[in-house]
Amino acid sequence: MNKGIAFTIGTLSLAALLLQASPALSQSISPSPTFYHDVQPILEKHCQNCHRPGEMAFPLITYNQAAPRARVIAESAVSKKMPPWLADPNYGRFANDPSLTMDEIKLLSTWAKSGAHAGNPRDMKPAPHMTNGWNISAPDDVIEMPKAITLARKGDIDYTYEIVPTHFREDRWVQMAELRPTSRDHVHHGVVYIRPPDSKWLRKAPVGVPFTEDTLTDEQGRREAQWTDSDILLVYAPGSSPVILNSGMAKLIPAGSDLVIQMHYMAMGDAASDRPAIGLVFAKQQPKQRVLTLQLTNDHFVIPPHADDYRVEARGSLPNDATLLGFFPHMHWRGKKFEYNIIHPDGRIEPLLKVRWDFEWQLTYQLTEPRPLKAGTVLQAVAWYDNSSGNPHNPDPNQEVRWGDQTYDEMMVGFFDVAVSADVDKWKYFMRGGNVPVH
Repeated sequence: MNKGIAFTIGTLSLAALLLQASPALSQSISPSPTFYHDVQPILEKHCQNCHRPGEMAFPLITYNQAAPRARVIAESAVSKKMPPWLADPNYGRFANDPSLTMDEIKLLSTWAKSGAHAGNPRDMKPAPHMTNGWNISAPDDVIEMPKAITLARKGDIDYTYEIVPTHFREDRWVQMAELRPTSRDHVHHGVVYIRPPDSKWLRKAPVGVPFTEDTLTDEQGRREAQWTDSDILLVYAPGSSPVILNSGMAKLIPAGSDLVIQMHYMAMGDAASDRPAIGLVFAKQQPKQRVLTLQLTNDHFVIPPHADDYRVEARGSLPNDATLLGFFPHMHWRGKKFEYNIIHPDGRIEPLLKVRWDFEWQLTYQLTEPRPLKAGTVLQAVAWYDNSSGNPHNPDPNQEVRWGDQTYDEMMVGFFDVAVSADVDKWKYFMRGGNVPVH
């Protein structure tokens, strides 16, 4: 991930609630629940975003798909392994929390124990509409990489970029956006940047063909592959959600812009290629607020060998008013936990989000109630790392670990989305008081 425009303080850069069962609902659970009457609505609400054809998990659409897995479904629900949600329920409320209620967990368990009966198909309720191949509404436009990226069977794979012109003749306000890799298992992460026509970023790089930092022939281009102030359209990682913004909010792709797609792949021992596509749903009318993706980043840490709870922090103050919408933390295999806080003027720390880190489920956390924040508000991100032998994912507990691109290195990035006035871009937002840049 590139080091983007950032807040700074000192040497650091700022670059589900499980519902309790109600007695009335608990008493309504049948001793012999059925798939069509009881189980299918739960699967539709909580599971089928991932458990359907074309997604990352086996489908759970029909009775014949779900019934053989009834015991596994129940055990995953009781253990709260599924659906995945890593936020501490004591801090914050999140609109995309897929957690099951205690009654839903009890119902799935009872269904499995009582024989996983089908019931009457006439009890089946109309399924919610899902766009085939997408987790957003049917896209108004789909932008594909012109050329697929060939992936090595083994070894490190350098960050791969591809610049794709949008050919937009007018500004486009994007309310939904989704990145769809064709070789999802090989993807560590992807970031899609918006390069407006007046940007000088990577202007000597090829357009429409994959390239890496090492394949660029000029030193300036190689430096530019490591840093950008361009706005981010979206970030993709295993488990992350697509961009879905409320009415009146959107991201701006100016007329004539290019999309710069940065992909980080992992070799998986097989021959593969990937050709991501980006689906876009445009706002139906001019939004009142523009959404910016910002980040809190610390890239100067050194995690000692065998440290099992190493703390890394980043903080900074907002240069102007903004409405906080949600969070997306990012670490690698040694990640342990991550939190976002507000540090009040009196020193009081207000937790906004605390998550248990799981590299396989890099989730997005969208606030149920967006949080207005005044200029000068200090945001803090804190990450903990486990570099000990007790971490089963640790590549080598004997090594010092620093910031780096590969998964055996580490990162500390706390992405967060804010809404600002529609006429404010990232550069204008970072002008303190409207005319002084934040350094």
